[in-house]
Amino acid sequence: MEKAKNILNPNRLTKVVLGLALLLTAVAVVLVLTRPRIADRVVSGAASNCTSTVAVASGDTLGQLLSAQGLTARDIETIAATLKKDAGISTLRADSDKIEFRRPRADAPVHQVVLIPSPWRQVELTCVGDGMWECKTVDIERDTRVVYRSGEIKDGDSFFVAGQRAGIPAGILADVYDLLAFEMDFERDIRAGQKFGVMYEENYFDGAKVDNGRVLAVSFEALRGNVKMYRFRKSDGTTGYYDEDGNGAIKSLKRTPINNARVTSSFNLRRKHPVLGYTRAHKGVDFRASTGTPIPAAGAGRVVARSYNRGHGNYVKIRHNGSYETLYAHMSKFAKGVVVGTNVRQGQTIGYVGSTGMSTGPHLHYEIIKNGKHVNPMTVKLPAISNLGAAEKERFLKFRAVVDDAIGQLADHPDMFIQL
Repeated sequence: MEKAKNILNPNRLTKVVLGLALLLTAVAVVLVLTRPRIADRVVSGAASNCTSTVAVASGDTLGQLLSAQGLTARDIETIAATLKKDAGISTLRADSDKIEFRRPRADAPVHQVVLIPSPWRQVELTCVGDGMWECKTVDIERDTRVVYRSGEIKDGDSFFVAGQRAGIPAGILADVYDLLAFEMDFERDIRAGQKFGVMYEENYFDGAKVDNGRVLAVSFEALRGNVKMYRFRKSDGTTGYYDEDGNGAIKSLKRTPINNARVTSSFNLRRKHPVLGYTRAHKGVDFRASTGTPIPAAGAGRVVARSYNRGHGNYVKIRHNGSYETLYAHMSKFAKGVVVGTNVRQGQTIGYVGSTGMSTGPHLHYEIIKNGKHVNPMTVKLPAISNLGAAEKERFLKFRAVVDDAIGQLADHPDMFIQL
């Protein structure tokens, strides 16, 4: 910490620590100017000659795995019932779950079965005699560190390529995609020279990184200006993402329903129609995608049309509130259960990409109608689901200043992290 004192202003450091401790729900925050130490291994359970670990594979059942370890039919039935009753677990997940079998000595029967559904949770079942098994859930304490990574778009880059070059994990990049999809189109809005930054959590155990946590802040130099988002905890304990003015990041509608789909035709009221050959208004945006690609609803609402016509082919129309409707055209087929009157949630699959109607190839034609008038999906100002009230906004603005200060220090010292 002597090194930290020589580089960082103590007054600014105090503000960063107090602010992040309050809003990120940390018990203590320490700035460290050394790289995270990397241990030789991640401990996921006791290691001894009397413990064996099995990774659940596709097709495995709990009964098969328990039977292979010599457990009786009565034990298997009791363990399965106990897991469901006390831990809420009734199925195993292939390529994710692990099971430890523990014995007091190598030639003894299994006396403890430990299901490991995640690096941070273990469900221990212990034989207490006469075919009875007790269940206990153990939460593994993690070492959470906040890091900041930044980069710049180069010629020919996608955001994903540039993000990985900057050292940002793929899962974090996917979260950023979802978060900023309400503000920008990652296919159309990407240009060389744009800069971006992401503050996020990394989870460690015994000195070794195990996985990534939540995205805490994002900035991106978009075409329409610098977009910033912050994860903020309100006074009632709920959390959400907000832009720098305290407006909710999650909008009622998405500009681009299909992530990473390429725009092939923009909103243009004087476009020459590719099939008819004369000028005809193009009242939406076309996104190229493969036939059969799922089409998610851009926002929650009620299906008011599910039909076919010569122009749109198979199409679905959703009413979101008194002002907004969206239309999705040229579908190859409709999603099961999506009919007129169905209530759909944002992101729910309503159909699949195709080329029905007047179309030259598989794509999604997407329209937004506001108060009965077609508007450009890429430029219309979208309403937020939840903005902050006056009191919460005041807290948020103070929090934003603390986070921006922390980002500035992390950006200046790439080896630095914040330890929660």
